[in-house]
Amino acid sequence: MAGVEVRAVARNIRMSSQKVRLVLDTIRGKPVSEALAILRFLPHKATGPVAKAPKSASANAENNFNMDPMTWWYSESAPTTGGLSRYRPRARGRANQILKRSSHVTVVVSERDK
Repeated sequence: MAGVEVRAVARNIRMSSQKVRLVLDTIRGKPVSEALAILRFLPHKATGPVAKAPKSASANAENNFNMDPMTWWYSESAPTTGGLSRYRPRARGRANQILKRSSHVTVVVSERDK
């Protein structure tokens, strides 16, 4: 099944997309088994929530598309900014915005020839 891409999305991770991008840049273009091993030992806090998307994408590829686990590669992984903002009351009836940074992680697993 060459050319099949399997996508998984982890939404509303309560971390800025800059911190998530540091982790995703390390696994992009690597085989799935190597990428999960890298995520296990990285010292960043973003690795816990980010590791759920690759695990989900590889499980989708195995169960839904019967893909061979030895040929999986992460072809694409990108964070996008999510939104959650609240307001803090200020003097004279004004309000300032409180930004709670969040991000969505999209991971694509594709099959590559050996």
